Amino acid sequence: MLYVVQFILSFFAAAGFGILFNAPSRTIFAGGLSGACGWLVYFAATEFGIEPVIASFFGAIVLTMLSIVSSRKLRAPIIIFITCGIIPLVPGGVAYNAMRSVVLQNYDMALAYGFQVALVSMAIAMGIISTEMIDSLFQTLKREVKNMRKKEA
Repeated sequence: MLYVVQFILSFFAAAGFGILFNAPSRTIFAGGLSGACGWLVYFAATEFGIEPVIASFFGAIVLTMLSIVSSRKLRAPIIIFITCGIIPLVPGGVAYNAMRSVVLQNYDMALAYGFQVALVSMAIAMGIISTEMIDSLFQTLKREVKNMRKKEA
């Protein structure tokens, strides 16, 4: 039941940001779905004891894979789906705690929170970049094999 609630809430968060950012209406559902699936992977990974940085990386991979599929299916730029879907993964609460610690002049905690925000943000970026690079490599290889088969025939 907890996973269903997490999925539904993260779907509405991602889809809501799609609406807020004025994404095309035909892409809102797919953007929300990719965000919800990315968050569900993150949430399940942390429930199994995986560190938030690694869990964010896995969530970003799933988010990007679904965004690539949605982009091709709906013939829309991939950035629309990634922008909507990344919202649940962004470490906003930790960033808030970092700024709160600075205001309270607790610089040791601020540094720890800030470092965690940086690591999670880098993990998300690396998940997106690596998945897009692997997809690009796969598409290039697929095209090359197709061209080789044409030359043989």
